[in-house]
Amino acid sequence: MENKLILLAHGDGGRLTHELVTGLFLKHFGNDILARLTDAAALQLDGGRIAITTDAFVINPPFFPGGDIGKLAVCGTVNDLAVSGAEPRYFTASFLIEEGFPLADLERVVASMARTCREAGVEIIAGDTKVVGRGQLDRIFINTTGLGCLPPDRDLGYHRITPGDLVLVNGNLGDHGMAVLARREGFGFEDQIVSDCAALNGIIGELLRALRGIKIMRDLTRGGMATAAKEIAAAAGVDIWLEEQAIPVGAATRGAAEMLGLDPLYLANEGKFMTVITPEEAEDAVALMRAHPLGRDACIIGEVRAGRGNVYLKTALGGTKFLDMLAGAPLPRIC
Repeated sequence: MENKLILLAHGDGGRLTHELVTGLFLKHFGNDILARLTDAAALQLDGGRIAITTDAFVINPPFFPGGDIGKLAVCGTVNDLAVSGAEPRYFTASFLIEEGFPLADLERVVASMARTCREAGVEIIAGDTKVVGRGQLDRIFINTTGLGCLPPDRDLGYHRITPGDLVLVNGNLGDHGMAVLARREGFGFEDQIVSDCAALNGIIGELLRALRGIKIMRDLTRGGMATAAKEIAAAAGVDIWLEEQAIPVGAATRGAAEMLGLDPLYLANEGKFMTVITPEEAEDAVALMRAHPLGRDACIIGEVRAGRGNVYLKTALGGTKFLDMLAGAPLPRIC
């Protein structure tokens, strides 16, 4: 690494992010808990189980259709806990603010965070604020740490995935990434696409209480659905086969992606999650999700097969396409 430099692509959640985490951070920080590379770390403390996660939010622009950096910070942290099977409870929040950032905009961000916390049933219990000089930071960054409770009998993980399991998503993909890109670049259609930014602990909690066959969940943020599927397949040592015609993408996002030469399967989401579940409970899971406002477009999009960690897409034309982790940074600063 001596002569290499950090690129924007190291932060896009794709292949270079994976290489940075495994080749540098795990090299120096490695331990049994961190090595699992899950959305949240599960810990046993004094007879109880907790989950803890941390995240940094650096989105540009900080206000976008469907949300803002404050709402995003809460939803992103809640969702990392929820897909790990935890019930989110408490947060810390640190603000890094550039000198000259409007106080009215800061209050708008903080009020949005407070409102989203109330809706998600979590509380911010500690925090920190730092202000840096003009030009030393781009407006505002937020760092969060989230803490949740894990029921004693809940076991989600790559080790549970077996051939025959089915793959589900709770709705249309790519809306967040496209909404942020459209607002940032001023394409003229930004009001037609709204970010899906939402706290998922409600819908996920209903699924986990009702069904026992859920193997693993992942929220589909940086790198999009395709990258998450590849990470799951590689970690579980199985292949995942997806049906292109079954994957839900809204008409506006699909049209914008085609115009810009982007693949919706690699666009970021902030209110979507993937579920791997036993085939016996898949239809029940879809029905439960469709009864919830955040799962109206839920559907089965693929299946798990024996294999070596690959992801394949059966195209609408009858061909087969190999899906890998996102390579490059087509949409920097989207979360």
